[in-house]
Amino acid sequence: MDPHLVIIGGGVAGLSAGIYARMNGFTTTIVEMHDIPGGQCTAWVRHGYHFDHCLHWLVGTHEGTFHTIWKELGALEPDTRIVDHAVHTRVLAPDGTEFLVYTDIDRWEAYLLEIAPEDEKAIRRMIQDMRGTHTLEQFEDAPGMRSIVDYIKALYHSGGALYTLGKHMHKSCRAYFDELGFTSPRLRLYFDNLYGDLHFSAGAFLMMLTWMSKKNAGYPIGGSLPFAMRLTKRYKELGGELLLKQRVRSIRVEHGRAVGVELVDDRFLPADHVIGAADAHSILHGMLQGRYLTPRMREAFATWETFTPLVHVCFGIDREVPVQHATTTVLAARERVGRTTLRTGFNVLNYGFDPTLAPLGKTTIIIRFDSPWAIWKDLDGEDYQEEKRVILETMTRHLITLYPEVEGHIEVTDVATPRTDVRYTGVWQGAYEGFLPGPDNLNSQLEMRIPGLDGFTLIGQWITPGGGLPPAAQSGRWAIQLLCKDLRREFITTLAPAWVKAEAG
Repeated sequence: MDPHLVIIGGGVAGLSAGIYARMNGFTTTIVEMHDIPGGQCTAWVRHGYHFDHCLHWLVGTHEGTFHTIWKELGALEPDTRIVDHAVHTRVLAPDGTEFLVYTDIDRWEAYLLEIAPEDEKAIRRMIQDMRGTHTLEQFEDAPGMRSIVDYIKALYHSGGALYTLGKHMHKSCRAYFDELGFTSPRLRLYFDNLYGDLHFSAGAFLMMLTWMSKKNAGYPIGGSLPFAMRLTKRYKELGGELLLKQRVRSIRVEHGRAVGVELVDDRFLPADHVIGAADAHSILHGMLQGRYLTPRMREAFATWETFTPLVHVCFGIDREVPVQHATTTVLAARERVGRTTLRTGFNVLNYGFDPTLAPLGKTTIIIRFDSPWAIWKDLDGEDYQEEKRVILETMTRHLITLYPEVEGHIEVTDVATPRTDVRYTGVWQGAYEGFLPGPDNLNSQLEMRIPGLDGFTLIGQWITPGGGLPPAAQSGRWAIQLLCKDLRREFITTLAPAWVKAEAG
């Protein structure tokens, strides 16, 4: 009989593992706590307005290893429309001046030189560093599956990028900006506010715009929910079993081997192999009771910074709101929004460019801001509802200031908090993308296979600092590669049927 895999978590990592497992003949059961699959890659609908929780840009929309993965998973289809915005972010300062972050780094270089010619040397060096990451390619094969030839090819194709990243990935953004020596008060204001006070690796900063400049990090029209549903469709068409509204209480281990999972309703699902694709903290500290933590895992959860949780304030506007820039960052450092003191400000996302997210002639707009988990972890009942009310009132005023034409046209509102995220996904402390890619961990990764625990593989965005959908999906692919190696099987991949048809035609 084919080995039976039980996969904990029906997010992108779990669905990816399930799809690749079915391609390779494994019997699979995905257990998902929510009533829909997708995990963090989700959205919700209120009176025809879609409020997206996740997708703003996606690495791999055009080419490369991640693009191949999306084609194999069916997450992107040949007719999926991709929007490549000219401006990544428009930043508004308290004095009303604006700063634009262009997605094309050549255009951004010209813009920066225009507004701060005194910093020509620093600007040209920063842009040159960005261009230096242009050749970076991702490994297709899992760690432990790569030959010396794979590493030689990577060095040949990505040598320049590896050199650039090696120079800067262990620096914080603030250290990098200080090293460049920007003198323009305007540039220092924007760089320091956007990245300077985060424990964020300069290497991650340099790579971000390179992907966009190559038009390989666009936005798929429809956003998160259709993306997740395409994965689900692919998994089900391959014959995978999906159990929704089922929560795993523990992973049963016998004689050092995972043999299945116990659900909260006391049912036991036996397995030849268990794949942990849910929140890693919940799996390692909860379902495995902290018994199999490696030194690196202990260090990561004790010392690595995580993404600060987000509050989403959602608005359905019963008129069209013109989209000059899809994302606007309003600098409002130290302003109070309810119990939260804003770190730098808030983001306003105008989805008027995506006609699928609102009824005809109407617009979806979402305001997001960081809000530490400590504020929310014990907030409940009337205090919780009052906090949401104050947040909505404050952000409604900000929305009208930015878009005066929406006054009197706000038809639907909703506030999703870090507690909302934890309730539906189980993510630890609301850290929606896991570990922050800092100068101390950018090149690190948590172990997928744990010494002393056979029959188990850990996947998902927590194993790679920076998180996100591409590493999550890639980890699902890697898990099945490793299983095929264990069983001395050839690892097989196929494109989703729509891509087979399109490429054949």
